[in-house]
Amino acid sequence: MRNIKVGIIGGGGIAGAHAKAYRKLPFVNIIAVADITPGRAEEFAEKYNLKETQAFTDYKELLKISELDAVSICTPNVSHHQISIDALRAGKQVLLEKPMSVTLAEAIDMVNVSKQTGGMLSIGFQPRYDPNMKLLKDIVSSGELGQIYYVETGGGRRRGMPGGTFINKKLAGAGAMADVGCYSLDLVLNTLNHPRPLTVSAFTTNHFGTNKRYHPEADKFEVEDFGVAMIRFENEMVLQFKISWAMHMDTLGPTMFLGTDGGLKVTPQGIGPWSGVWQGKVGSMQLFQDDNMGHLSRDVLLKDDDINLFDEKVRDFAEAVRDGRPAPIPGEEILIQQAIIDGVLRSSQERKEVSIELPHHISLPSKQG
Repeated sequence: MRNIKVGIIGGGGIAGAHAKAYRKLPFVNIIAVADITPGRAEEFAEKYNLKETQAFTDYKELLKISELDAVSICTPNVSHHQISIDALRAGKQVLLEKPMSVTLAEAIDMVNVSKQTGGMLSIGFQPRYDPNMKLLKDIVSSGELGQIYYVETGGGRRRGMPGGTFINKKLAGAGAMADVGCYSLDLVLNTLNHPRPLTVSAFTTNHFGTNKRYHPEADKFEVEDFGVAMIRFENEMVLQFKISWAMHMDTLGPTMFLGTDGGLKVTPQGIGPWSGVWQGKVGSMQLFQDDNMGHLSRDVLLKDDDINLFDEKVRDFAEAVRDGRPAPIPGEEILIQQAIIDGVLRSSQERKEVSIELPHHISLPSKQG
């Protein structure tokens, strides 16, 4: 079993989570860290006891290290596209934090370059590693619910608005949609095997973020804190998608799959004002069906586990690099949710339904189950 050498681009909090996860893997050596802020990479290496790690302010210098196998990209959203492209062209395998990109065009470019170079582009959606997320997909894929014709997903925090780069449109690209909405979309799209979206009709607001009563950086708040959309898919299914960073409500409801033979209600794990969105594990599942005796409903028995989802994400990527496996969560799949987020923002701005155009030269699953 060979060891692999990785670098971390970005020195913020999420980069620290990557460093901690990599250090638990005996076959991984972190040999380089880069951050645009002078001195921050050195501070990062010291904080996480990375004694023989090189520090850079320019990530391009990090990418010149010939023995470097892979990089974790943990930078603001706006930089994801270019850094990923440069890393792939430098022959490095890439683990990229969500969201994949700011625009759909960037996401398409990233997937194209991954294919051209043969490099791995894996996007960081750790909730997929919850055994109950896999159980959910197994139930839907089994056909037990029949044909899925309506899905509702999303979530809302009573209060949970970040600040800094998250609310700067030039750096983040979008707000709640890109920050936590992408998790809801991945939950549904992965469960349904990534059907192709056709149209989006959406509405977004930022009533809370731009109000000093609710946010200390209201004068700097440039993105949406709430959004709702209806998405039509090619398989005669519709998705109602809703997300909120702040609201006068305790919940926006569970995720629901309605099928011709049954329905499934799924709620996320967690309590408190920052919970209520799909960032981690499944909290509960209920199955609804009919038989000759009438209406039936039952709780789905969830699998107990003590899995650290973030560590699993990093481990799976590292093992894929070591073993030469394909990307655990390939960019081709995440491209679909980027298309939906792009459509949501366009529809809201134009105040009308918009079409979603996906490139047909990129191979994407098109059938449910």
